[in-house]
Amino acid sequence: MPIPISEIGFDFDGVIADTAEAFIRLACTEHGYCSFSCEHITNFELENCLDIPQPLVEKIFTDILTDSIATELLPMMGAVESLERFSRSGTVTIITARSIKQPVFDWLERFFSGPARENMRVVATGDHNDKVRHIHQHGLKYFIDDRAETCIQLAKEAIIPYVFSQPWNRNRHELQTVADWGEIRALVADMEEELP
Repeated sequence: MPIPISEIGFDFDGVIADTAEAFIRLACTEHGYCSFSCEHITNFELENCLDIPQPLVEKIFTDILTDSIATELLPMMGAVESLERFSRSGTVTIITARSIKQPVFDWLERFFSGPARENMRVVATGDHNDKVRHIHQHGLKYFIDDRAETCIQLAKEAIIPYVFSQPWNRNRHELQTVADWGEIRALVADMEEELP
């Protein structure tokens, strides 16, 4: 059965926004670390898989999280079209581990139409491990996240997770996955397609 949009939530970085692309690009163009690709990011904690100093990893992520427009953070392929459609049949809930949501609002304003943004709810938890409470609070039964540990935690809390496949979550879980936004569209009920 297709999932109603009112019952599913979405992580932001790594699911809606291509944060890995922004990190790799900024590491190279701004700091001269150009020897790695997305496939080299095999751990959510980047310092465990890339030869980049920890303070620099933190600086690049801080730049992306505090100003997603200036750092030219891009959408994942298919995310904008999919969420525009979903927003026409209900509220899209985005739950991010970011501590401040204004940069997310600025980014949504850059990529989404006004009507779509009016039907989007953004929750900033400030902590990867605090998503469960907010997911329950908003009556969601399903959640899509790229962090395997978050999805494992959700599964223990009666929430059905889908891991958005990325190199850093491979072989770290035995949960259901989605490879891209085409697969997410196949999961979610599309009211427009159901109309005669």
